[in-house]
Amino acid sequence: MGTSSTSKMRTDEKERIQASGGTVMNWNGSRVLGVLATSRSIGDRYLKPYVTSVPEVTVTSRTESDEFVICASDGLWDIMSNKMACNIARRCLEGKVSRGSSSPSNHTSNAALAAAFLTEVSMAKGSKDNISVVIVELKKLN
Repeated sequence: MGTSSTSKMRTDEKERIQASGGTVMNWNGSRVLGVLATSRSIGDRYLKPYVTSVPEVTVTSRTESDEFVICASDGLWDIMSNKMACNIARRCLEGKVSRGSSSPSNHTSNAALAAAFLTEVSMAKGSKDNISVVIVELKKLN
C-alpha cells in the first residue's frame, strides 16, 4: 500500500482488509481502522486481524542510471512525494546541501547526512508519524 497522504490504498489490499472485518478510512491518507497508514506491518497487535506481516516483495532490475534507494517509514512518505525525497537526497549526495549546525565529520557519509536531512525536513513540515530513513547509494563498481 502506498503510504503517501496523496495516494490511495490499492483496491486488492482494501478488499482483503474488509473481507477480514476491518475498515479503511481516509484520514490523512488511507488508514486501517482510521489508525495505521499501511496494510502490511508487524506489531500493532489489536490490528492483527486486518493487517498482515507477510511482506509484499517486488523484484526490479537495476539500470546504470540508478543512483540510490530510499527506505523510509510513513513519517517521511506522509509528508513528501517520491520526487521531492529523491531531489533532496540527490542534492545531499552531491554535497550541495549542508545541515547548518551539524558539521560533517570525516566518518559521516553523504548518505547518512541525506537521511538525517530528510528526517529533519519531515519534522519541519509537520510529520506526526514515526520517521525512519535509510539511504543506500548504488555505486557502480569498476
